[in-house]
Amino acid sequence: MTTDWDDVSFVISSRYRVAVLKRLADGPSTPSQIASDEDVGIAHVSRALQRLRERSLVDLLVSDDRKKGRVYGLTEQGRDVWDKIEAENMV
Repeated sequence: MTTDWDDVSFVISSRYRVAVLKRLADGPSTPSQIASDEDVGIAHVSRALQRLRERSLVDLLVSDDRKKGRVYGLTEQGRDVWDKIEAENMV
C-alpha cells in the first residue's frame, strides 16, 4: 500500500493529530490516556480523533454506542502514514 501524501500533510498540519497518531502507534488507547500521555487537552484529542477517524486513519475499537472508555487504534492506513512521517523525520 502506498502512502497517501495528502494524509501525511493532513496529520502534520496539526500538532494534536500528530500527538494522537504518535500515541496510538504504541498501541490502542482511550482519549483521556492520550491526553495525559501527550500532555494535551482532552477537547483537542477528541477533535483530532474525530478528524482522523473521518479519514480512516484511526478506528474506534469498541461499540459506537459506548460513551466511556472508548478505545481507539490505528488502521493499517494510519500505521502507514505514521511510519512515513517518522521515516521522513517530519515531526
